[in-house]
Amino acid sequence: ELGTTADRMLVSSTGVIGVPLPIEKIEAGIVGMASDLQGDPLVGAEGIMTTDTYAKALSSSVGDATITWVAKGSGMIEPNMATMLAYIFTDAAFDAASLDRMLRVAVDVSFNMLSVDGDTSTSDTCAILANGLAGPVEEIPFFTALVEGCVRMTELLARDGEGAEHLLRVGVRGATHDEEARRVAKSIVNSPLVKTMVHGADPNVGRLLMAVGKCFDCDIHPETTDAWINGYQVVRGGTRLAFDDAVVREALAVETVDIVVSLGAGAGEATAFGCDLTKGYIDENASYYSS
Repeated sequence: ELGTTADRMLVSSTGVIGVPLPIEKIEAGIVGMASDLQGDPLVGAEGIMTTDTYAKALSSSVGDATITWVAKGSGMIEPNMATMLAYIFTDAAFDAASLDRMLRVAVDVSFNMLSVDGDTSTSDTCAILANGLAGPVEEIPFFTALVEGCVRMTELLARDGEGAEHLLRVGVRGATHDEEARRVAKSIVNSPLVKTMVHGADPNVGRLLMAVGKCFDCDIHPETTDAWINGYQVVRGGTRLAFDDAVVREALAVETVDIVVSLGAGAGEATAFGCDLTKGYIDENASYYSS
């Protein structure tokens, strides 16, 4: 039907955990599919949507080549993609080993730093395919574009987390090393109390310190810990500052909320991506299987 062999097919899936794929529907859907292929990546993005509210596709040019991303979320994306599916296509000419090396680094600072609800699943996929039709491309510009595109797609996925109304970006700097920064950033972005603080634009910034403090085996010292919300400092030396609540409420009310935490312990840094926790998330997941 598709004019290829089984070993050249990439199979990935998502759905209700523990329920086998409906192979009969898949087999029926394959019939005639090759003759109906389209060049618009949004068509493919729409075809893999589950709880997403909009299709996610991006394209970027690097010299004579193009990179296109297609992905779907939109919950259970932890610790490393989980139920997320992402496909990257390029006409740049690279060998498989180079693509694999670049993709692993790009994923590590983007998709692997994304969490919607802290839960996981079994069906994650991220693949990059290159046909080489555009010829060779310089590796550094290509790699830079690949990382930037993966981060942009990560933000689209986080912004469309189940029930989400706010994109939450958490930057941690001054950690002993990058891995500790990653752990602290994930702890903050996964905290239900931080997520509801963002949703309600409620400046209860002690919740940030709580989420940092949960990383008990990291090198954390309250007296050197500072925090900012959208550029407005709210914590200095582990103590809440006497700020104007109305100003911080306004900072929390925008669609993209940037939280920065400085630990003052070293040069490690990382950024995690997530979203707020809303009643919409509860409504969507309370009847996901039944509906």
